[in-house]
Amino acid sequence: MTNKAHWDNNSSTMDDMEPTGGCSPTVPQPDLYRSVQAVLPRETDPQQPANCFNKGMLRWTLHKKVQNNPVNSLSLVWVLIKELEKAERWDSRKCIIPLLHTLMYAIVQTAYIPDELYKRVYDFCKRLLTYPHPYCAVGLSYTRQIRTERLVPGLMYQRMVTAEQRLKNEHYPFQERVFVFADPEVITGSLIPVLFGDFEVSSTASTGFLGPLDHMCTVVQHSLQAALGAEQCHGTKLAQTLRDMGQDIEPYFQEVVATLEQSVEEGSRGDGEALRSRLQQLYREIVCDTDSEPLCGGPLCDCPLPNPEMSFHLWTEDLDIWRELAKWCRSGDVPEQFCPLSQEQDDLDLGEAPSDLILPYMTRFSIMSDDSGIERDLPTGTDPSPSSSLDTSSITASWEQCKTEPDSLRLSRRGGIKLKPSAKDSMVLMQDTLEDQGISGARGGSGGATLQRRAGSTSIQNPFPKQQRHFTAKIVVMGDDRVVGRLAKAYYFFRKREARRLFLTMKVSLQFYHIPVCAALAPKRNLHQSQGDSCTLGSYLSNVDPWYTCNIQSLDSMIHKLADMQQMNPGRPKDPFISDVISYYVRSGQQPVYFTIYFVKITFTNTTKNPVEDVFLTHLEMEFPEFRQISATVRDKQRKSSWDVCGAVISMNYKKATLSGRDVEKGISVRTSGAQISAIPSSEAEDLNCLTLTLNEAPTKTKSNAVDKIRTNNIKIRTLESRSFTLTLDRDSRRTYRNVQSIEVSPCLDPGYCIQKTIRSKFNLGEDKDAGLSKYMSKALPLPINTFAGIIN
Repeated sequence: MTNKAHWDNNSSTMDDMEPTGGCSPTVPQPDLYRSVQAVLPRETDPQQPANCFNKGMLRWTLHKKVQNNPVNSLSLVWVLIKELEKAERWDSRKCIIPLLHTLMYAIVQTAYIPDELYKRVYDFCKRLLTYPHPYCAVGLSYTRQIRTERLVPGLMYQRMVTAEQRLKNEHYPFQERVFVFADPEVITGSLIPVLFGDFEVSSTASTGFLGPLDHMCTVVQHSLQAALGAEQCHGTKLAQTLRDMGQDIEPYFQEVVATLEQSVEEGSRGDGEALRSRLQQLYREIVCDTDSEPLCGGPLCDCPLPNPEMSFHLWTEDLDIWRELAKWCRSGDVPEQFCPLSQEQDDLDLGEAPSDLILPYMTRFSIMSDDSGIERDLPTGTDPSPSSSLDTSSITASWEQCKTEPDSLRLSRRGGIKLKPSAKDSMVLMQDTLEDQGISGARGGSGGATLQRRAGSTSIQNPFPKQQRHFTAKIVVMGDDRVVGRLAKAYYFFRKREARRLFLTMKVSLQFYHIPVCAALAPKRNLHQSQGDSCTLGSYLSNVDPWYTCNIQSLDSMIHKLADMQQMNPGRPKDPFISDVISYYVRSGQQPVYFTIYFVKITFTNTTKNPVEDVFLTHLEMEFPEFRQISATVRDKQRKSSWDVCGAVISMNYKKATLSGRDVEKGISVRTSGAQISAIPSSEAEDLNCLTLTLNEAPTKTKSNAVDKIRTNNIKIRTLESRSFTLTLDRDSRRTYRNVQSIEVSPCLDPGYCIQKTIRSKFNLGEDKDAGLSKYMSKALPLPINTFAGIIN
């Protein structure tokens, strides 16, 4: 049975899609056409989730079909551009972005593409610039890539492999790495060997282990074939010659990279014939050194795109991300001139504990020291406060554990000099903020915050283009709302640290990705038993990006199915699936969706206990333990009588968020057994970038001050009785606070914005208005999660 879109009726025959060169594809084009139709999103997908989840596997199968045959790849490119043009004619926009991502992924791996096909793809991408967001943003990105690829064939493949495999060269020093962090509370039991086995097979799939010389061979092979084509290049003979060269391949690799990068610098001023002439000369040098036969054309060889370097980690400690990042930057494979850290900085930068990192604009709570100041004399007891505090001894202890070196037993004293950030460091952090968020944060900057969630690349409207850094860390987190909450906390801690002293911002670009995985049906440890979906952020991304649903959200069920299959049939898988999908995600998912990180200040009933500061991303729940059973009964029966409402009296002072941006100060006192504060909308109709507070009890008609939902970005809640409540952040019972008296919730301030405000306050005493660069900078600190399309309205 063939799935057809409503614009397939007038489709022309497949005969005119035959690729040039007279070669017949191994996979018939009608089969490729049916495979493409099967993976496209449909209007009926929400009613048939099983079919939607199968599309991710079908997309993976489609790329596997064409991966090992260059003729199949070229045929797929012809099929996809035809389908894109038909989707454009029939205004089937839901299919455009999935088809475009599939097309670009096929173009990178195709051995040779004729210029007429490049022009056809370029013209289509250019027409997308007239479309609304996010189509214009995706179209702009791919228009630039296709224009460069048309001038310098094979450039995308060369840059991708060179950066992802960390191939040393002097002309393209950029490096990328994928870090996958899984929540050990979700990825447990049989799921762990499945993931570890998949990543292990990914590095040795099909052709065995590939070293740097093997990757250099594929780059040289693909670059020569992409420029010369089958008429001037004998792919089989070239591949055999490159394999036999061994260490001698490196000079040719360096020459190919230098030639392609020089052509990029020349741009449209350069002559395409000069590039082909130089590459043809290299081809003759390589082949003629081992073969005396006259040069002639022949069949091209496939150059499969290897998966990027990945590392899989069970995220056990909050600082694991930055430790792995620091290890990567200090690795011996990084060229010294591009290393962001010097050896002298190691002890100073990583030697500080998180509890020491307090920004000037944050409230400091003074504590009198009663010890000698020597680390050996410090008490061994631990603070009873939860580990989710931003400044707790538990994080400090985990930090100290990573410094288990022989000299750690010596008597030592922590540095007592507080280094203020230099003007240069301050400007770097402000520049990073402007590059990431542009001037979009200025909307509502002097008044209320805009309720429209930001999404997509800001390259179109951003006057501050983002500079490419030498290192790109693509951080993928697997789990439910708990793991993205930990990511938000880690990111906020990282930005605080960078505001005090720059560590990685100047050299490392961070990109975040999320794969929602729910815990199995077994008892869920450390998952707070609250109402609602445990993967609200993943569900939201699926609602706004259909291609994310097909490829990423479907991984949840696939991972559990693979675990069941491996238990029934133990053994090593032949082909990696999970790592292949992650590779596709981090390469094609370049449109971020921004989620505001919220700051919460917690005050306890015990006045001797210092207030605690923490952050959350998706959900905050407060409840009075003594009314827990009553609250559940009221929710189940939905009692309407006001006499049935039991609980404690709390006061709420908040700014009511409005679409006009003119926030209204309000105050109210209610009796309740608890409340839920959600930062992620539950439906597309309520997609507002603000907090939504819902009381546990249903509103009553007899009460004049009854409230249904409160939408705000700033709220203060305080109990008016002697009772205390319990607070849980991001549904994580490990981040639970008890005996709480009051909380204050507001968006986290971006350290880059705070630095600018601090600088201006030194010269403008008593002036609190935004001025200078701070007028154009976003106040809030968002967490960008990359998707394929951003938000499709």
